[in-house]
This record gives sequence, C-alpha cells and structure tokens, in this order.
Amino acid sequence: MRVVATAGHVDHGKSTLVLALTGMDPDRFAEEKARGLTIDLGFAWGTLPSGQEFAFVDVPGHVRFIKNMLAGVGAVDACLFVVAATEGWKPQSEEHLRILELLGVRAGVVALTKMGLVDDEWREVAALDVADRVAGTFLADAEVVGVDAVAGVGLVELRQALDRLLTRVPGALDVGRPRLWVDRSFAAKGSGTVVTGTLAGGPLAVDDDVELWPSGLRARVRGLQSHKSALHRADPGRRLAVNLAGISHHDVSRGFALVRPGQWAPTRTVDVSLSVLAALDHDVSRRGAYVAYIGSGEHPVKVRLLGRASAVRPGEVGTARLHLPLPLPLLPGDRFVLRESGRAETVGGGEVLDVAPVLAAARAAPDRSVARVVAERGWVEADVLERLTGTRVAPNVGTWVVDPGALAERQGLLADMVAAAGTRGLDVAGLDTRDRLVLATVSSVVVRDGRAQNESAAEPASREEHPFLLALKASPFSPPSPDGFDRGEVRDLVRAGLVVERDGVYFAAEAVEAAAGTVARLLAEQAGPQAQAGGPQGDSGAEGLTVSEVREALGTSRKFLLPLLAHLDATGVTRRRGDLRIGGPRLPTTWPGGPPAARSS
Repeated sequence: MRVVATAGHVDHGKSTLVLALTGMDPDRFAEEKARGLTIDLGFAWGTLPSGQEFAFVDVPGHVRFIKNMLAGVGAVDACLFVVAATEGWKPQSEEHLRILELLGVRAGVVALTKMGLVDDEWREVAALDVADRVAGTFLADAEVVGVDAVAGVGLVELRQALDRLLTRVPGALDVGRPRLWVDRSFAAKGSGTVVTGTLAGGPLAVDDDVELWPSGLRARVRGLQSHKSALHRADPGRRLAVNLAGISHHDVSRGFALVRPGQWAPTRTVDVSLSVLAALDHDVSRRGAYVAYIGSGEHPVKVRLLGRASAVRPGEVGTARLHLPLPLPLLPGDRFVLRESGRAETVGGGEVLDVAPVLAAARAAPDRSVARVVAERGWVEADVLERLTGTRVAPNVGTWVVDPGALAERQGLLADMVAAAGTRGLDVAGLDTRDRLVLATVSSVVVRDGRAQNESAAEPASREEHPFLLALKASPFSPPSPDGFDRGEVRDLVRAGLVVERDGVYFAAEAVEAAAGTVARLLAEQAGPQAQAGGPQGDSGAEGLTVSEVREALGTSRKFLLPLLAHLDATGVTRRRGDLRIGGPRLPTTWPGGPPAARSS
C-alpha cells in the first residue's frame, strides 16, 4: 500500500480529481464518521493499472486550514501536486510546495487541472509557468499531466503517471518500531475508541500493547481495519484505523503518537537543523511566537539557536533547539515545519538531529551521527542508545556502548592503578561494575585470586614462602614487626590463616599451635600421672600455670607472651583464673612426644 498526498491551492480541483480517480469523495465527513472503523475522512483509495494499491490523503488548500494540511502529509510516499490551468500558480501553491520539501517528500506528479476551460495557447502558458515554478525543487523532473476531471480527459494518463511514480519510489521501511501519528480520534458505536493514521516504522497486530504520547497512557489493540477490511496484522505504509481497548477517545486526539512500549525515549527538547525559506523577507531568531508541526501535531515551541548564531537568514540552514510543551516519541531524521503564528507564515523547517541533547546550547553541534551521541555521553546502555537514535549498536563493554576515547582513558587510568598497587595487585572487589568490565579489556593486566596485576609480573610465590612468614617462623616467640613489608600482603597472610595477629603482634600460625601444645604439656605434667591421658585439664585439680612458667618454657618475653596468651584465651585453648591459666575446651589432646600417660606406657 502506497500513500499519496494531494497538495495545491484552494479550489484548484484536488477533491474533484481524487473522486474521478478513485470513485470516492474524500469530503463526505458525516457519512464516513457513521461507518465507524473505516478511514474515509479526507482519504480515498484505489488500484493503479499495474495492480498496485494506493491511497490519497486529500488535504485542504485554504490558508486557514494549513495546520490540517500539515497533519495529513507527515507520512506519505509521494504527492499529487494540483495546479489549475485557469488560475496558474498561486501563493498557496508555493507554500504547499515548500512545506512538502521541508517534510522530506522527494517525488510527485503534477496535475494541471481544468484544462477544458482554457484554449491551447493558455494551456501551453500554464505548463511553462508550472515548469518555471518547480525548477530546482523535487518536482523539477516530475511528469506534468493535463486533465479535466469533469470531462474525464487525461485521467488514464494520470493513473499511468502515478503508477510509474510509485513503482520507483521506495516503500515504507520496517525497522520493527511501529509509530502511528493520530490524525483523528472518535468513539465508534459498539467498538469504543478508534484512532486513525498512517502506520510507519513497523507492523502492528491485534492484541498488541501500545502507548499513546504525550500522555503515556497504555492501551491494547482490539482491532485493525484498513480501507474497510479487517486485519489481524498491518504492515507499515498503510492507512489504518486502530480500535483501542482501555482508553477513552477523550484521552487521545490529533497529534498523539501510538507506539509500542519501551521502544522510544519521549522528549520535550530536541536539537534540529533549521532551513529558512528563501522567500522569507526577514531573519529567523529566537524572538517570535513559533509553532512546530511534527507528525500530525501542532505544538507551540520555544526556539534557541545553537552555537553563537543569533539568527538564520532566508535561504540558509542553521541549527536550533526546540523546547516542546509535552513529550513526544521522536527520532533523528523526523521532519518538522516551523511557522510563526504572529505573522501567520511558514518560516522554515528541517529534521531532528538529537532527541536528548546533553550539551549546553552554546556548545552543541548536533548531527545524526550515532558516534557523536556516544562521544557526548561517554557511556550509553545499548538499549538506551537504540531508543535515542533508532540504531542498534553492539555493546563493547558489558551492556554499554562506550566511546573509544572514554574507554582508552579509563583503560589507562586502571592500568596506572594496577601498577601503583605493586606486586600484591589491585583488589578488584573495590572497583565498581564499569571499572571491572573495563579492566577485563586491558591487555596488560591479569586477574588472579580477585587481584589485578600486570601480566608481565611473575606468578606470585607461594604464601608459605612469603618473607614475612619465613621471618616469623625463624623467631616464633620473639617475632619481628611487619615494618618494611607490604601491609596488604601481610593482611592477605592473616586472611589465609598463615599468620595470627593479636594486639599488634604477629605470630606464625604454627608458632601459636606450638605454644598451645607446650601449655597442654605443662598442664599435663602439673596434674601428674593420675590425670587421664590427653584429657583437657580444666578444673581437674591442677592449680594452673603462671605467666612466668609459660614464658620460661617458650623462651620469650612478656611483650610477646601476653598477646599470645590473650589469643589462646580468646580461642578457648586456655582459661584465665586470676593470675593463672588453666585448660580450656580446645586445649590440644596431643603434642609432640605425646601426653605423659602415653609416654609411661
């Protein structure tokens, strides 16, 4: 299905021509409204000689109805431009042509109507006038067909010209992101809310969930109809009526957009290119009461020119920031027309470049490049980037698309942090999610046991061979301080259970084990042969050990012994009773050489 917009000055015969080509009167509002789900208000359809189906969007030509014209031509493939031979080119003809250019229409056919009312010489003059007026525009090479709709002259040739036009014009793209700009909303008896528009971007099916912006209200597709035919699924490019469940027709009106949830980033601020019409007799600046026509809607906007520009001259192109009153689901490439309501004139238009600008207006230099969007943000979730640009980009760091410059900067910073961490390495647990993902992309870094080290660093030696641990083992009960050793590595030894720290004094774990065995032996010897072999001494009658007795047995000083005994008390090896130590529940039952009872056997 192809959609063609009519355009041209009022009373030049657009509706009469549509009726002659399709057999349908596009102006029968009351009759079409009574039909419910059909789409007849301002629309008609037919089949061309090749069998290709097409639809007309018939728009009003009078200057007072320019906003209705703009609502109808936002999603069309081509135009049928109508000029009456009796009157020739008129001001409204010029404005419609410029609006079509601003909206991105790039193909059309010119119908020179009312040819039966003029003589041959006048017909030739009219054709030359049209050729002169469209020179340099998208209609410069368009076929010009003379017709008299009332007499039926030229209709066959016009149908053939339309057939050739639509054969070479690309059809609507299906990118899986349906959007329908609503040009009409009403309540159909027995059906509920119905909205109509031209579907673009992707398919829509019965039972699909949808959102309507700018309200953000949710609804469900109850039914679809196109040209009086019910559909279960509609492809992009169709004129469509959508019966909605879950929403009142009072809550949706012309200018709303119907989309799938989660696929768009509705916005109230967009950066745009702004082409000012060459025929304008004044510059365009931020001063003025402006109205932007986007999709099928009419929106008062505030205009801020970007960079250092204070105005855009007639015939020139600048960039601007538009502030909308309500959020709309827009994408780069969407077209708009800008009118100044105070002067009641079209001043220009262009295309959306950025739907979520992040730079101040004075610094912004927008274009449609996805790379620019990423560069300005540094990091963008791939799903968010698709909603902002309409383009799917594979993430290069986790679920993010990261600007190459930002990624290289972070990689360098992390490499420096790893280098500064020394041989022990950088604790990966201390990094946030992004940095952990980036660290995995740094080729010079490897992660071992949760710590990041330079790949060139030697494989870490066994913890049992750590110099500090060896020093502790060499002097088990008069241990050295950790001064001069990497504090992080010392903590690793403690966490690994190879070193015990108490009150700032460090012991090798095997020294603590040996001390516990010595205490158990001394208590067993004190209890005498009557004590059961290997049993915890506890309250079995032994008086207990003094600090001096343990100190002499270990050959140490009180400086080291007191923290050691405190650790034995805390772990249940011993219990403190006054100035004595007695056996605790975790007193060893064996020690080197075995308990006295075992030796006596």
